[in-house]
Amino acid sequence: MAPKVVNKDERRREIALSCISLVNQGIRKITVSQVAKTAGIGKGTVYEYFENKEDIIFEIINIHIEEHHKAFLETIKTVQSTREKIFIFLHFVLDESDETMQHFKGYQDYLSIVLSDNNDIMKDFNSKCREFFTQQLKFLIDEGIHKGELIPQSASMVNGLICFEKGVALSKMIQKDFDAKSVCTTFIDTLFNLIEVKHDS
Repeated sequence: MAPKVVNKDERRREIALSCISLVNQGIRKITVSQVAKTAGIGKGTVYEYFENKEDIIFEIINIHIEEHHKAFLETIKTVQSTREKIFIFLHFVLDESDETMQHFKGYQDYLSIVLSDNNDIMKDFNSKCREFFTQQLKFLIDEGIHKGELIPQSASMVNGLICFEKGVALSKMIQKDFDAKSVCTTFIDTLFNLIEVKHDS
């Protein structure tokens, strides 16, 4: 009988999925030993698939991003205007459901490590995540321009919108009773009143 061929990427994903609950308890507290125990494998096996603790955290975050992206693409299928799609893009900082808030707290914990430890590996990972979301947002804006919904200059606001989303996330983390929904609604409505093509009635 031939030995079973193990797909390394799939196995990495399986191990990371089994450890998602550990992130919710705090990233700083995660150890490779804890990951091994939670996944039901030996510590040496963990190192066959991951270089270090950060690598495990990145894989878990990648899974969250992938799930977010799939949900985002599914939701915008039924939405017509770019303005509405941008609100859906901002779902992570606007949604107050228990599941999203749990992910948000994990993100807060992650950022605290990046800032306090000046972790270059995590900074590199952040750059890759930003690039992914920038491309996602760029597609939305370019689509709006192509449809004649937005003025061509709208293409230059992608980085500004990414920074706005990060600013809202940070404000939500550090301010008590910060009203993210009100801030986002006012800003996006004002912005789109300026960049949407005005049609003669």
